[in-house]
Amino acid sequence: MPDPVPLSRVRDLLTDEATHRTLPREAGLALQHAELFARLPTEATDRLIAELRTLPYVDASVAVKVADTLPQYPEEIRLLFSKERIVLDEAQIARLLEIVAQHR
Repeated sequence: MPDPVPLSRVRDLLTDEATHRTLPREAGLALQHAELFARLPTEATDRLIAELRTLPYVDASVAVKVADTLPQYPEEIRLLFSKERIVLDEAQIARLLEIVAQHR
């Protein structure tokens, strides 16, 4: 399975492509969505994902979800991990929130 792509990178790729040609309707809508919801620049997102990946319980897909949503509350972290086979304890959730807060 290919690595997931953060929303900020999608925004950059589509913006670059839009300078070369007219985007199809779907790509234009994806660009609008990425511009609206990408909260960090690509470099900051990459640094956040790299730091999240150092934690043993965070894989690539969850790291990208966390970087795209920038959760503020423990409930949001639990939601992002709800499909994973891991149940996080309070210390792990606090560590994730601390990392996200540093990059906000």
